[in-house]
Amino acid sequence: MDDKATLLNYLRTRRQDLLGKVEGLSEYDARRPMTPTGTNLLGLVKHVASVELGYFGETFGRPNGRDLPWYDDNAEPDADMWVPATESMQDIIDLHHFSATRSDETIEVLPLDAPGVVPWWSEEKKNVTLHQILVHMCVETARHAGHADIIRELIDGQAGQRPNDPNIPERTAEDLAAHRQRIEQAALEAEGRL
Repeated sequence: MDDKATLLNYLRTRRQDLLGKVEGLSEYDARRPMTPTGTNLLGLVKHVASVELGYFGETFGRPNGRDLPWYDDNAEPDADMWVPATESMQDIIDLHHFSATRSDETIEVLPLDAPGVVPWWSEEKKNVTLHQILVHMCVETARHAGHADIIRELIDGQAGQRPNDPNIPERTAEDLAAHRQRIEQAALEAEGRL
């Protein structure tokens, strides 16, 4: 596998990790704010799909023709990080698939050293290559997939990349409580509170 294929494989895997976090959830659970800043699962999917369209579209002169009103000049801050009731979970999943397809087309037709310009980056950083943007989006998507891991665990306890993930030890509720208590005990001891 060459470098471009390797990076694309990583990006596709991280996309699926992120998208998988909304599987089986209600409209409410997929979009409800789980942190003081409003972080929510469907908003993370919407954000990643939206920025990917910009990075693999506009950056390389390949407009996607999709209207993203949350990026309009008059849109409120962070409008790409949450989903109003007028947009369904399926709308955002469709956006994610559209974004992935359009981005993959750009990745497949351009060489890694293809030049691009990220207009929203500073003057000294805005000239990029496809290679840079592929790495950037792998990191960006992985970062938000990690956020989604934690948010999903807070919603219903699901941990790992998928249900029955072999990397997550099987524990009873009692085992989990004891494990968490050991961690809490260590934190208190490290702080000198015990």
